Amino acid sequence: MLTDVFESAARIQALRAGPSGSLLEEFVLALVRSRYAPITTRKHLRAAEHFAHWAARTGIPITGPIAPALERFRRHLERPGRCRRFGHTFRSQILYSARLFLTHVHGESAVEVPPQRPPLIAAFWQWMQEQRGACASTVANYDVHVRQLLTRLGDEPGRWDARGLREFVLDGSRTCGWAAAKKRTTALRMCLRFLIAEGRCASTLSGAVPVIAHRRLSALPRYLSADDVERVIASCDRASALGRRDRAILLLLARLGLRAGDIVQLRLGDIDWKAAWIHVSGKSRRESRLPLTHEVGEALSTYVMAGRPPADVDVVFLRSRAPFRPFRSHCAVSVIVDRAFARAGIVRPSRGAAHLLRHSVATSMLRQGASLQDVAAVLRHRSVTTTEIYAKVDVTALGRIAQPWPEVASC
Repeated sequence: MLTDVFESAARIQALRAGPSGSLLEEFVLALVRSRYAPITTRKHLRAAEHFAHWAARTGIPITGPIAPALERFRRHLERPGRCRRFGHTFRSQILYSARLFLTHVHGESAVEVPPQRPPLIAAFWQWMQEQRGACASTVANYDVHVRQLLTRLGDEPGRWDARGLREFVLDGSRTCGWAAAKKRTTALRMCLRFLIAEGRCASTLSGAVPVIAHRRLSALPRYLSADDVERVIASCDRASALGRRDRAILLLLARLGLRAGDIVQLRLGDIDWKAAWIHVSGKSRRESRLPLTHEVGEALSTYVMAGRPPADVDVVFLRSRAPFRPFRSHCAVSVIVDRAFARAGIVRPSRGAAHLLRHSVATSMLRQGASLQDVAAVLRHRSVTTTEIYAKVDVTALGRIAQPWPEVASC
């Protein structure tokens, strides 16, 4: 496989004859199978070769624990005059490539390595998934707030008090919107339930988290006009694999009202091509079936047949660069939509790029005569009261029921 990356026979022979030559060749094979570009493969191999030479000289076994070896290698890279034959690449890049190499040596695929979680957060993740039945994306939404909590109050929950918890919530509410503040309090309550169940903090702390005040239906939903939605969809380059992927994602959001999380979780088996249905597992893992229109189905089939890279996973949408793996979270979908807005020259009226298209679906349906029950069915709202906010933007219907102001002629 080295012959697919290097043309020089002398370079290939030097790699095979050097320290851990067979491991380096297997590493290249894993990178090529993951469809890394040749230039990226050579970059990772060069750093792996650097680590192999250093490990052989210092007597550190490559098959030993990863973390201690990388820490010593990091200190080696910080020394002046280190291994000049390997150039002066950024230390962070060399360490990342060395971690990929060691991960492969220990029997895992050469893919992006997730960051290590602190022990308390790792235990919280496990408890949420095993005891609460939460999916990984739900716990990931709590993760950032729990990390900030540990940074603020320390990693010994037994020393936390009610005053510190309240100040943590109030300080966060001053720098973010209501939705983010609400998510912080939810994450904090779930973390406290875990800690109380494990006996790591006082049970009285469960009532110390303040409630964020919010008036229901007080704001107007933000949305795009029908013309702007079409401009966003048309901004995708249908001649490229990336454009075909992005167009399929935008149509699912703009036609079926899917959430960004629905896009991430969508699998090939969820699409019933013959019956023209698409199965979606939304919030609380509730499964729903939506009609697969000709436009959306054509875009999906075009991407799957002529845009989706080969992969050993059944997730529909994959990254456009190697390693070709599923999106890490719903944030990737929002980035895709945001870039489409930029290409179309449209300024977003609010945050949440992907959800903005969902709001636009509901608004368009109401203005075309659909009932709130119809909109709730498409958006998969558990209760029609959740859909009531969209009635505030149906100007045509509101004009028919509005009463004239006293002593003022009717419009």
